[in-house]
Amino acid sequence: MIGGEHDLRVFDLDAALLPDAGERRPTPAERLDGEYRQTGVVRAAVAPPLGDPTAYLRVNNAVARLAASRPFLAVARLAGPRDPSETTAARVRNLTASRAAHHPGPDEVESIAYDDRFHAVRLAPARDGLPDAATLDTLAETGLPALVRAGRGFTPAVAVETLAARGVPTVLLSFGGHPLDRDLAADAVDRLADHDSLWLGTAHVPYRDLAEWAINEHPDRIVFGSGAPDPHPAVGVTSLLTLDVPKNLLRRVATDNPARVVPALDP
Repeated sequence: MIGGEHDLRVFDLDAALLPDAGERRPTPAERLDGEYRQTGVVRAAVAPPLGDPTAYLRVNNAVARLAASRPFLAVARLAGPRDPSETTAARVRNLTASRAAHHPGPDEVESIAYDDRFHAVRLAPARDGLPDAATLDTLAETGLPALVRAGRGFTPAVAVETLAARGVPTVLLSFGGHPLDRDLAADAVDRLADHDSLWLGTAHVPYRDLAEWAINEHPDRIVFGSGAPDPHPAVGVTSLLTLDVPKNLLRRVATDNPARVVPALDP
């Protein structure tokens, strides 16, 4: 138990849980639960993996059922009708974009927020589209945190403008640059000084110096994420523990900050 050996309670804000299917043993949920126990991760926020956006309602509910009997907190994936890219063509398309049947609207987001099975939402706008303005406004009103996959197709700048600036508690996974985009990640770190609703997650951040700089400069705004189940959560915990930062700051990243974003992690 890596976390236990270092007297560190670890909460994971970046994990995916494949709904169980067939007769495989161990099931994906059992396997992830076992890997967390081996690693010493206390609790984790888990979302369905990327898939068919039209099926997110079904898989969100499946993940919520699996999380109920394990040290997991369910996160609901959201898709939307808007193209988040910054091209002129995208802006024109967005003027007439409307929700399809599988796109959650304000009522659905409000339902998720007040359903005690779910504790956050997860978005990958470059792949699944961005919810419309009314839906994002409702998300901000609920206070539900958004765990967001950013990158060239949905930059940290656009994420801040559309989410954090609205007051949505926003965690940019992988520092907003996935997987090796150092410039985007550095830009995301710079934005922490200006936005109280913005946090950065540590999964898949390969640059030690960038991670150490971010933690030292913004110790209350960096949250641990492993990216499990690929890679094994031990990879993320080990990467965190080998950073050259004070132990009290590691505790903030691994324990205090994730629980600030998702309070149910530390009931």
